[in-house]
Amino acid sequence: MGKFRKIGVLTSGGDAPGVNASVRAIARRASEQGLTAVGIEGGYSGLIANKIVELTPAKLENVINRGGTAIYTDRCPEFKTEEGMRKAIETCRKNEIDAIIAIGGDGTFRGATDLTNHGIPTIGVTGTIDNDITATDYTVGFDTAQNTAMVMIDRLRDTGSSHARGCVVELMGRDCGELALRVGIASGADAIVIPEIPFDEEAALENLRLARAGGQRAIIVCVSEGVTAPDGRPYAEYFNEKIHEVVGIESRFIRLAHVQRGGDPTARDRITASAMAAKAIDLLLEGKSNLVVCERNSKIVAVDINWALAADRLYKNKLKPGDLDKFSEEEVNAMRALADQRREKQRQEELNANARVNLDELFHQISEGVQSLNIVVKADVAGSAEAVKASLLKLSTDEVKVNIIHTAVGGITESDVMLAASSKAIIVGFNVRPDKNALDSAERNKVDIRT
Repeated sequence: MGKFRKIGVLTSGGDAPGVNASVRAIARRASEQGLTAVGIEGGYSGLIANKIVELTPAKLENVINRGGTAIYTDRCPEFKTEEGMRKAIETCRKNEIDAIIAIGGDGTFRGATDLTNHGIPTIGVTGTIDNDITATDYTVGFDTAQNTAMVMIDRLRDTGSSHARGCVVELMGRDCGELALRVGIASGADAIVIPEIPFDEEAALENLRLARAGGQRAIIVCVSEGVTAPDGRPYAEYFNEKIHEVVGIESRFIRLAHVQRGGDPTARDRITASAMAAKAIDLLLEGKSNLVVCERNSKIVAVDINWALAADRLYKNKLKPGDLDKFSEEEVNAMRALADQRREKQRQEELNANARVNLDELFHQISEGVQSLNIVVKADVAGSAEAVKASLLKLSTDEVKVNIIHTAVGGITESDVMLAASSKAIIVGFNVRPDKNALDSAERNKVDIRT
């Protein structure tokens, strides 16, 4: 790989807050190293159309604090064709662009690989609000998007409380539920629906009924846009109707949509974007390409793009025959371990969210002067049972001490109810339901079951 003189930077696909900080950092780092950085307006479309602009200090003076992308973006089907690639390479040659840094998501990185394979060294930098790149713990734009959505939901809660109304909020993320999950936790949602974790609709509706019966006025449900209803509609629309039909609560469906992509980036996104961009320049100067810059365990690292894309398809169950053939057994095992780690992380976060919702309701309902709360925990698998137990124990306060008197795997049975009755305990279940005998016994003995 020869010595670099000029580096092109483009933003592709959906925009994300913080991308401008990446563009600015690339230009500044390049200048420090004696290189020239130019902008390619409109992503891969601009590369094909030869839309090259200088990234001068004046052009980048006030962009670090702005959302969107100062060099614009686009989705470009033509780039996937041989003719489109030929035009892109011609633009690079004509403008003496030696390498490219491409900012975006998985589609952007596939384009970066194609450029590298055609002789233009390319590095990818994340920029997507979905946080759906499996190889990285964090993608630039995610923090701003979740804060934007949280503020919107806080305002919906205000009006929902005034009118005793429910709000079912659809959040972006495509097939990844990370945004809906985090926003749901941060906004204290009463239910969260994401593609990665099975959703017990009947239990959720019952919990909403109990919340309203306990005096709660505002009901908030967060749903990822990647979840579809049995009739093919977006699930948020469907579940909104279910709340009204089954629970009898007036509810509104709200699609936050593209407002989540805008707004001034948070400090987290500005700092991470700048660090990733600087790393990209350094990698090119080290003679490396076809890499994507990631954040792993709070460190900025580089990962092979082909490996990152394959790991992403594995995690999302989108592998095609032969996708893993070019990787070693060790590399494939690393992909599987990463996918399992991400799934477990999401599962733990949902467990914690459910535990928080249940306990908040219970603490609200118990009378003053109660010093302890006894709980029987039941879950579908041992890992879930232990996780629920740990989450509940963390919720002890100075006023109320949480005591876990029994933890087990399996459905909620009459024996569980009798134990709870004798111990003056409530039953908390995760991904399990009580059988008919348990329900009848709970009604007779006035035992509270939360699932």
